[in-house]
Amino acid sequence: MNLHQRAAGVLLHLTSLPGPHGIGDFGPEAFHFVDWLAAAGQRIWQWLPTTPIGPGDSPYQSVSAFAGSPLMVALEPLVEAGWLAAPVPPSDGGFDTARVDFGRVVPWRLAQLRAAWAGFQREAGTGQRNELAAWAASQAHWLDDYLLFMALETAHGGQPWWCWAEPLRRRDPAALAAARQDHAGEAGFWRFVQWCFDRQCAALKAHANARGVAIMGDLPIFVAHHSADCWARPELYDLDDDFQPRVVAGVPPDDLGPMGQRWGNPMYRWDRMADEGYAWWAARVQRMLAQADVFRIDHFRGFAGYFEIPADSPDARRGRWRPGPGKPLFDAISAALGPLPIVAEDLGFITPDVAALRDGCGYPGMKILQFAFGGGADHEFLPHHYGRHVVVYSGTHDNDTALGWWRSASERERRFAGSYLACGEHDLHWAMLRAAMNSVANLAIFPLQDVLGLGSAHRMNTPGTLGGANWTWRFAWGDVGAEPGRVLGLMTAASGRGPFGLLGIGQAPAASAVAVY
Repeated sequence: MNLHQRAAGVLLHLTSLPGPHGIGDFGPEAFHFVDWLAAAGQRIWQWLPTTPIGPGDSPYQSVSAFAGSPLMVALEPLVEAGWLAAPVPPSDGGFDTARVDFGRVVPWRLAQLRAAWAGFQREAGTGQRNELAAWAASQAHWLDDYLLFMALETAHGGQPWWCWAEPLRRRDPAALAAARQDHAGEAGFWRFVQWCFDRQCAALKAHANARGVAIMGDLPIFVAHHSADCWARPELYDLDDDFQPRVVAGVPPDDLGPMGQRWGNPMYRWDRMADEGYAWWAARVQRMLAQADVFRIDHFRGFAGYFEIPADSPDARRGRWRPGPGKPLFDAISAALGPLPIVAEDLGFITPDVAALRDGCGYPGMKILQFAFGGGADHEFLPHHYGRHVVVYSGTHDNDTALGWWRSASERERRFAGSYLACGEHDLHWAMLRAAMNSVANLAIFPLQDVLGLGSAHRMNTPGTLGGANWTWRFAWGDVGAEPGRVLGLMTAASGRGPFGLLGIGQAPAASAVAVY
C-alpha cells in the first residue's frame, strides 16, 4: 500500500465482527465487512494484533509474537472441508452477540478445533497433508519452538515456562528431543491450527485486496514473559539466572495516571540483537507482512528511548529512560526486506529524538482528534496544523468513543470542540470524521464505533485496567443499517479519499458467499 496516497479506512478488530460462534473470526462475516468497506469507498481495514490473547484477554500480551490466534480460525471452512460437524453452540443460551465471553468462548472454540484436527487426520487427502507439511517446513524458524512450547504448556497445566522441569526450562537438547517425541500428537494439533489460521488469513486478505481494501496490521513492540519467544531465546531478554526479568516495560507517571503504567513485559537485550543483525526483528516483520499490507508499530517511541522499571517495583514511579536501538534497527530490517510500510504510533511523551527517528525512517505518525481540544488554537492535534505524512484518527482502541469523550470532557473542551467542529452532541461523530477527512493528512482512519456514533458502553479498551469489558465489544449488522455507510462514503468521496459514483454507495451489501477454502 502507498502510504502517501489520500485514503480513508476503518479500525475494527476481527474479534468484534458478528457471527454465531461467540467471537469474530475469518469467516463469512469478515468477507461481508470487506464488501461493506468497499461499498463505502474505504481503502483500509485496520486490525489489532492477531496473535493469541494473553492475560486479561489482551492481544498485546501474547504467548507468541509470530503465531495467529486460534480464536480467529473460522469454523465454517472446517465444516465445508468435511473435518468438522456443524458446531452446536452451548445449550445454556448460546453466545452473547454483543460481547465476547472469553471464559465460555475459549474452551468451546478449542474443543471445536480439536474435533476438526481429528477429522483432518481421518479425512484429509494426500494433497492436503502435503500442503500442511510444506507450510510447516516454510515456517519452521518460529513454528517448531511454538509447537513444543504449546505442547509443554498443555502438559504442565498452563504453568509458565520458568516453572517447568529444569532441563526443559533451560532447553537441554536431550530433554527437548524427548519432549518432541512424547508430545508429538499435541504439537500436531497446534500445527494444524496455525496452518488453518494462515490459510484463512491469506484468503481474507486476497478478497480485501481484490476489492481495493488494504489490511493494516498491528505489531506490539514488546513480547510477553510467558511466551515461546522468551523461552526459545532467553538470551535476547534482560533476565536473571532464574529467567526472571530484572526490569520490565511501562511508561512513567503523567496526567493520565500518577503511578504510571507497569506493563510487565521483559526488556530486550538490544546489544545482543544488534550482534545478530536484528535477525529476530526482520523475521517478525516478514511474518507481519505476510498477513497485512501495512502495519502500525505500537509504542514507536520505545525504539528511540524506552522506560524500564525495576521488576520488584509495583508501579512505574521508580523507572528510568534508556536509549533504544534507533535507526540501525530499521535499516537492518529494510536491508533484509526492502522498504517498510510502517505507521509509527508516536503518541505519549514524545521527545525530539523520537520525531527524528520517525522522520529519518520516513514513517507517518499519528494524530488523535480527541486530544486536540485541551489547549488552544495552536494545539498540534488540531487538523489545521497537520502535515500530509500523518494518519489522523478520531480515536483509537485505547480511547473512549467520540461520543463518550464528549460526555466526559470538560465544559471548556466541549465548547472548543463544538465551536471548532460546528457541532453538538447529536452530530459530534460526523463532525469529527468530516474534519479529519477534510484535513491534508494522507490517511484518515476511524473506529467503527465512531462511524456508528456509539457511546462509552461500546469502548474497546481502557488502558491500565484488566478484565471487565476490555476487548469484548462486538457489533451486529442490525446496529449498522444503511445510513452510516452511505454518509461515510459521501464524506470519503467529497474529501478526495474515494471515488464518487459508487454503485449503491455505503449500502451494506448482501452477505458474502465467498468461500474461505
